[in-house]
Amino acid sequence: MVVGFVIAALRGPIDTTVGAWGTALVVYAAVRTFFPLRYYEDDPWSLLQLLGELALTVIAVAATGYWNSPFVFTVISAVMAAGFARGFGFALRLAVACALALTIPYVVNANGGRSRSVRLQDSAQWSAELVLVALVAGYARRLFGEAEVRHSLALDRISRLAEANALLSSLHRVAQSLPSSFDLDEILESTVGRVRELIDCQVVAILLGDGTGGPWTVSVVEGVRLPSELPDGDLPPAARIAITTATPYGAPSLGGTQGEGLASTSRSGVYAPLRARDQLVGVLALEHTNEGHLGAREARLVEGLMEPAALAIDNARWFARLRTVGAAEERTRIARELHDRIGQSLAYVAFELDRILKQAEGQTVHNDLERLRADVRSVVGEVRETLYDMRTDVTETRGLVDALEGFLARVRDRAGIETSFRHQEGARLPVPQEREMWRIAQEAISNVERHARASHLNVQWRCDGSSALLVVTDDGLGFPIGRAGRVDSYGMLGMRERADAIGAVLEFESEEGRGTTVRCRLENP
Repeated sequence: MVVGFVIAALRGPIDTTVGAWGTALVVYAAVRTFFPLRYYEDDPWSLLQLLGELALTVIAVAATGYWNSPFVFTVISAVMAAGFARGFGFALRLAVACALALTIPYVVNANGGRSRSVRLQDSAQWSAELVLVALVAGYARRLFGEAEVRHSLALDRISRLAEANALLSSLHRVAQSLPSSFDLDEILESTVGRVRELIDCQVVAILLGDGTGGPWTVSVVEGVRLPSELPDGDLPPAARIAITTATPYGAPSLGGTQGEGLASTSRSGVYAPLRARDQLVGVLALEHTNEGHLGAREARLVEGLMEPAALAIDNARWFARLRTVGAAEERTRIARELHDRIGQSLAYVAFELDRILKQAEGQTVHNDLERLRADVRSVVGEVRETLYDMRTDVTETRGLVDALEGFLARVRDRAGIETSFRHQEGARLPVPQEREMWRIAQEAISNVERHARASHLNVQWRCDGSSALLVVTDDGLGFPIGRAGRVDSYGMLGMRERADAIGAVLEFESEEGRGTTVRCRLENP
């Protein structure tokens, strides 16, 4: 505005019209200095303000001489603001509109002063400048936008790294100050011990689950024989009442309207839901053969144990999930260490045996050395196979299908088992989930190779990117599920931990002499 007044003064005395409009523009500029124009994409009011500023400058320029006005620069600043606000197209349309609004009256009314040709030349020059300003402003807006996006991404990355750093630091402090173990077996044993100190019962069982209606894992059972997994439909009716009410339920008279307990001989019981983070993680069941021995009083005693026991169990399960996160890299590190040390040492022993065997040819120890050499070479082969299996993994570029095909081919070659692999994969799972599914499949297949004495092995894999199904079936020895020994028999515990870490459901079906089926289902929300 000051420049406009200077230009007007150089031309001669400032008339009333120029002075009035100049003053109005100065006042408007002062207001905008303290209350700058802010533009928002979805705000009609900010768009009206932008158009109003442009209209004000055009009217002021038209009133003070059109393209010959000393305030013609104000139109340029308004067009530039439009370009910064909405980009090329918007600024270009406004520049053309302003050029036409100022050119047509300026050229048509060429009655005195400058000739029409001179006015056309002035109009063309200023119109071109307005268009160029619009293009430059739009291009600058694009550059600033890209820089802002890069800046935002950098800040987001730094923020995520800072959050991860704070979380890792907190986890380290928590790990140093934890008052109790995260071992699930120890927690369950301690819980059963406290329960027996408070309540006289003959049957104690802790069933763990995820509250989704799937089978319950029988983690602890005393006083009755139960399978390692209990279908949801086989849960005692009194236990279902406890789950529904979320409070311990005392059943002083089992076998009648309250239904049977876990043991057919039980006549009274207490059932307590174990909840953590407002989610059902398990059920505690206590039973006795005498009617009325357990009831409401014992249910109130158990209530004090529910929350700490549920939290401890949930902590142990989450700790197991966190532990699996670093399992893949730790597996690779161990494989590398074995290859660099034990593998090379065994290879050296084998070479030395070859040398000694040649020197001992014809002596009485020759046959013994030959057998020893064969044993060592067998061990070397097994170590190499194990290392290869440990280092085989699922990555961004290598999916589960490729990993399983290669693994099954090696199993077929070294164990003589006939294998088949059927797969249907429309899309891949996230790599962390797919990696755990691969390790579950690898453990199940290794169990068949080592323990099942099977002649046929069938593997199925279906995945659509959000859900997946893995099935491993053999025709080997099998085992009765109800007498499978510890829960970790044949690596079952490790497979369960991996399935639990990604929210999958793992099921075992087996019958002695009829083979085994391992089924793992994953449903992402």
